[in-house]
Amino acid sequence: MASEEHAPLIVGKISGVFGVKGWIKVFDYSRERGDVLQYGKWLLGRKGHWSEREIEEGQVHGKGVIAKLVGCDDRDTATALQGNEIAVRREWLEPPARGQYYWFQLQGLAVSNLEGESLGQIAALMETGANDVLVIREMGDSGEIRAERLVPYIDSVVKEVDLKQGRVTVDWELDF
Repeated sequence: MASEEHAPLIVGKISGVFGVKGWIKVFDYSRERGDVLQYGKWLLGRKGHWSEREIEEGQVHGKGVIAKLVGCDDRDTATALQGNEIAVRREWLEPPARGQYYWFQLQGLAVSNLEGESLGQIAALMETGANDVLVIREMGDSGEIRAERLVPYIDSVVKEVDLKQGRVTVDWELDF
């Protein structure tokens, strides 16, 4: 099994077929609908067994995304792909701009405040519309969640992200 660091990133799922010429419907997990098409190729699979497939065409269609894969030329072939997860390799991603990060890079990082007090680790991120939010969990000795904090991911709060050291410094008090 690939380590988490090298595991493919799930970016969508094949949710159905579109027409009779091998097009598939895609449930796109990207922030912007259609971004799943930017890679040119995908890993398709179930339960971690991946095969690489090249995208022939794709587009945003109504409220969804449709795509045509190379070699998928009829409805039966497209139907067989239904339910497959769509993933990409981390090295296929464009490097983020300076000071920006992919969510997967932040998950698991230790978080402390300006006073050096540990707030826990980033368990997840949430999109709220106004700004993204870090979900920080402080775990107990036996694995229970001792505290969960929702901290806005904005410049006035997030003071430093150090991927090499695996930590984030925030301007946030323990009792918030």
